[in-house]
Amino acid sequence: MRVEHDIAVGVIVNGEAYRRTVPARRLLSDFIRHDLGLTGTHVGCEHGVCGACNVLIDGTLTRSCLILAAQVSGREVTTIEGLASRGQELHAVQRALLEENGFQCGFCTPGIALAIDDLLRRGVPLDDETLREELSGNLCRCTGYDPIVRAARRAAELFASEEEELR
Repeated sequence: MRVEHDIAVGVIVNGEAYRRTVPARRLLSDFIRHDLGLTGTHVGCEHGVCGACNVLIDGTLTRSCLILAAQVSGREVTTIEGLASRGQELHAVQRALLEENGFQCGFCTPGIALAIDDLLRRGVPLDDETLREELSGNLCRCTGYDPIVRAARRAAELFASEEEELR
C-alpha cells in the first residue's frame, strides 16, 4: 500500500501569493487548475508533448504537466490569466491572435500565447522557418499554423508600438 504525503506549497501565481497543502505528487498543471481554480492552463497529453499546459516559471516557458507543484514553491508562475498586465484587457499576444484568427477551437491557444510571448521576449527572429520551429512544441489541430505565425509577427508589432508609447 502506497501512502501519499502532503506538502505545503507557497507560490506566486499571476502576481498573487498562494499557500496550499497538496499531495506531494500533485502536478503543477493540476495545482493551477484544481487547487487555484485557474482553468486557462489546459492539459492535453500529460506527457509534455502538446504545449497546452505551458506556463512561465520565473519567466521561463515550462510544461506544467511535467513539474510537481512542490518544485515551484517560492517561485513565480504566470498563466494565461496573468499574461495581461493589471488594467490591460488583453496582452499584445492575445490581441494579435484575435486579429489574425490564430485560434479556432481555442484549446491550444493559452499555451501558444505563452510560447509566443516567450519567443518575443527572447528576441527570436520572426522569419517563417524560425517561428515554425519555435512553435513546433505546441500542437494545434485546427489552424494549420499560418494564422499563428502571422499572430506572432503581429504581436511583435504591437509590442513595439506599446514600447514606443511608453517612451
